Amino acid sequence: MLSPQITLSSEQKNNLIMEKYKDVRTFDELIELEHGKIGSESRNKYEEGAQMFIVSEMLKAARKEARLTQEQLAEKEK
Repeated sequence: MLSPQITLSSEQKNNLIMEKYKDVRTFDELIELEHGKIGSESRNKYEEGAQMFIVSEMLKAARKEARLTQEQLAEKEK
């Protein structure tokens, strides 16, 4: 049997979100709330993704500084 769907107003949605974060005081607390404690599988997955993003942004900045397109960079790697 299907459960009836409950429709919330924007204000109700915002209140639910604010309730979840009301005790968060630091960035580390926010990351722990969203992704788990350090060493957990969820946190490790998040940290790996964050590091991959950082490296990709560094590579993009270096490529642009060298005035290369992605295609030109790929050709240099061959």
